[in-house]
Amino acid sequence: MTQRLVDRDRIAGEIRAQARARGLGASLCPSEVARALAPSGWRDLMEAVRGVADDLADQGEITVTQRGKRVRAGTARGPIRLGLRARE
Repeated sequence: MTQRLVDRDRIAGEIRAQARARGLGASLCPSEVARALAPSGWRDLMEAVRGVADDLADQGEITVTQRGKRVRAGTARGPIRLGLRARE
């Protein structure tokens, strides 16, 4: 159970780090976060990564998109992207 070994703070930190490394206007796949944290058990982390992505989006830190439109990571079906949110 890889998910239990990686806490939400570590997941949030990895999402932030990867989003900042990409920069504004670029995005990343949630699986990249999961793979960075658990290379051999990354699939087990996907639900947690999506949940943390929703939390960060709710806090205004990132955006979660699917085909260019904002979505909820926890309920979107299919591929999504995570990216830095532009400050308004």
